[in-house]
Amino acid sequence: MVARMRRQTTACGVAVALALLLGACASTPDNPQITLPQLPKQTELQPATEREHQRILASYGGVYDDVRLEAEIGKLVDRLVAASERPDLKYEVTILNSPAINAFALPNGKLYITRGLIALANDRSELASVLAHEMGHVIARHAQIREEQARQVALVSHLVNDVLSDPQTGALALAKTKLTLATFSRAQEFEADGIGVGIAARAGFDPYGAARFLTDMEHFSDLKAAGGADPHAADFLSTHPATPDRVKNALANARQFTSPGSGERDRSEYLADVDGIVYGEDPSEGFVRGRRFVHPKLAFTFTAPPGFTLDNTAQAVLGLKDGGDQAMRLDIVSVPPEQSLSDYLKSGWLENVDALSVQDVTVSGFPAATATATGDNWSFRLYAVRFGSEVYRFIFAAKTKTPDIDRSFRETMETFRRLSLKEASEVRPLHLKIVTVGAKDTVESLARRMVSADHPVERFRVLNGLGAHDAVKAGQKVKLAVE
Repeated sequence: MVARMRRQTTACGVAVALALLLGACASTPDNPQITLPQLPKQTELQPATEREHQRILASYGGVYDDVRLEAEIGKLVDRLVAASERPDLKYEVTILNSPAINAFALPNGKLYITRGLIALANDRSELASVLAHEMGHVIARHAQIREEQARQVALVSHLVNDVLSDPQTGALALAKTKLTLATFSRAQEFEADGIGVGIAARAGFDPYGAARFLTDMEHFSDLKAAGGADPHAADFLSTHPATPDRVKNALANARQFTSPGSGERDRSEYLADVDGIVYGEDPSEGFVRGRRFVHPKLAFTFTAPPGFTLDNTAQAVLGLKDGGDQAMRLDIVSVPPEQSLSDYLKSGWLENVDALSVQDVTVSGFPAATATATGDNWSFRLYAVRFGSEVYRFIFAAKTKTPDIDRSFRETMETFRRLSLKEASEVRPLHLKIVTVGAKDTVESLARRMVSADHPVERFRVLNGLGAHDAVKAGQKVKLAVE
């Protein structure tokens, strides 16, 4: 969380910002899926593609440097390319330093995959299914076709806004066109899945790896949403189809090639490849440990109220309480030194601030101001803290704000403090450790060895591709997230 938020924050925006979705090839307003029309030459980056490349690096934490892992993935890609419909194409893989579960491709041959996705996969056939899927988008030239569909939507929008005099007829025409575009995008995902499964199967990998990974991704999304957000709320009009539908499609495609149990999975080799990979947030960008957030680079920490689940995004630290009736947000802005924090709270950056509630306070010895505000169905407690050369904005929200709830917000502010140099230097990222299951080990005992503040058993199962009732076996290799 290092981005400075200078746009106006509204009461509605706080609640909406908490509904985060994850998924392979995920598309969000800040990080849309990137599939551009195929370039005539793959040897050079055109200016527009270079801008996309730089934007991707900026959005996903830059490059994750691991020479050995890069080499293994490069070999995997070469094997897939040789088995693809276009063996003449050349690809270059960039591992992104992000815990997000994502992968995408530029049609000039640049493939991107996050270390979060690499950590979630459990064998080479699963990773192969993701990379082959992205190759499928390039081979089928989906970006160029989608661009033409988008132009048609823009044409209809222009017709509705500037030509048609009947608002109802115009709105219906626009809605139908947008629905067609969304359906078309889902059809592209199914087609890329089909192409990808075929490539993986012809390369000798287990074609059922795609279905396994999509299932794990769905479980990860459900775990991510345990705090109250619905991960499937936008499936109908989202760019990508609902994961259960993609699982069914992937299974149907795999059955066309072989029965389950055939093809290479290379699980042991893959786990050796990912042993030691950074897991979760990079400490340089701040990280979550249960209810506590620590940012060594900016040298601060705080602890959220009881029952909250925190999520560190590029724009802000977001928190949601179990049940979804309380939320919080922390971001950083620049405020002129000559402007008092009380005046800043009344300056209009958030609507409906009660001017009579504004008061100057101190937070851990730092100058601060606090106030209350109201919005549709939400009440707010605001804090602005001058920390270094920036102002840290805390927004606490409750559907029903009681004195006890307000006190819990104030107690969170009491935990906000500067990290000592020793504390900041001792922070280490989590990483994956591959261990062998012992004779007395269970899912529960192994989960207790992980650094996981919430739902440790469920996180262990998702990380290792285990179902709700699957057990571990002695001698089996598993992944643990440890310091």
